[in-house]
Amino acid sequence: MKFAKNYLNFSYKTVTGRIFLVGLLIFIIFLAVVLPWESQRSSERLGFDRTPDTSFIYNQADLYEMAEAYGEEGRSYYIRSRFTFDIIWPLVYFFFLWSGITLVLRKFSSRLIRGFLLFPLLGTVFDFLENSGASLVMYRYPAETILIDQLTPVFTFLKWIFIYISFIILLVGAGVKVYDKFKKRAI
Repeated sequence: MKFAKNYLNFSYKTVTGRIFLVGLLIFIIFLAVVLPWESQRSSERLGFDRTPDTSFIYNQADLYEMAEAYGEEGRSYYIRSRFTFDIIWPLVYFFFLWSGITLVLRKFSSRLIRGFLLFPLLGTVFDFLENSGASLVMYRYPAETILIDQLTPVFTFLKWIFIYISFIILLVGAGVKVYDKFKKRAI
């Protein structure tokens, strides 16, 4: 509980419009340049378009099917990319969502609303857990990685839930902020 309180206080004290704009700019560059490049590179190296990271729902059998389809070289590439690119990308979207949600919810004092700031953090944590679990399964393949192979799809699902909810919070918060500005001008 203390961590959450400190995190929320830090967020409200730290985020400014400039910090959000930096986060937005980095996020746009990643969406426009880095992600398409990485996606193409992954498709070429893996020889298979499906990955745990981009799936919303899959199970342990699907995870092993992906490991088989990637082959030894593809699995090795997958593991390397989880601990290079896929460390940076979650930090990029976290920074964007964290700064944006902080900015649009700053005026609200309710603990519930301030707690929405935890959603991007949880999405990022589950992303890292997913990457670690999937990498361990890929590394040990063809041996089974009991429990981790069952938890990794859950981590992926929770990652996407928290990321989607974070975007919804950001969009709704921005809409409320814009509405309030127009409402004040009309008065």
